[in-house]
Amino acid sequence: MTWIVAAIAAAVVFGAMDAVWLGWAGPNFYRPRLGDILADSFRMAPALAFYAAYVCAIVWFAVRPGLAGGIAAAALNGALLGAICYATYDLTNQATLRHWSLAITLADIAWGAFATAVAASAATFAAGKLG
Repeated sequence: MTWIVAAIAAAVVFGAMDAVWLGWAGPNFYRPRLGDILADSFRMAPALAFYAAYVCAIVWFAVRPGLAGGIAAAALNGALLGAICYATYDLTNQATLRHWSLAITLADIAWGAFATAVAASAATFAAGKLG
């Protein structure tokens, strides 16, 4: 039950935060910088695959240690996980794509670290109270 609570909490918190971020950043930050390489429409299947895998990673790499070491441990592990995952994506794109900017890389890494830390903290709290 603990892991189900953690996964649901992580999915809700991360999903809500990312929806707000992408709702603003998509048209205001990404499209002006990446317009010609962005897809014409959003593709739901790859997004759902990412979110499912990422929620599992949050629970395993941040919530699990957080349940043993406290919310600060979950936040730290979440921030590290988010920074590493988002850096992998962004630095690879920056290395291989013609129009990928340092501004996008830095913003994405910061966002990944922050959003994952918050989601991991919330999921650890929920799992500790409800699980």
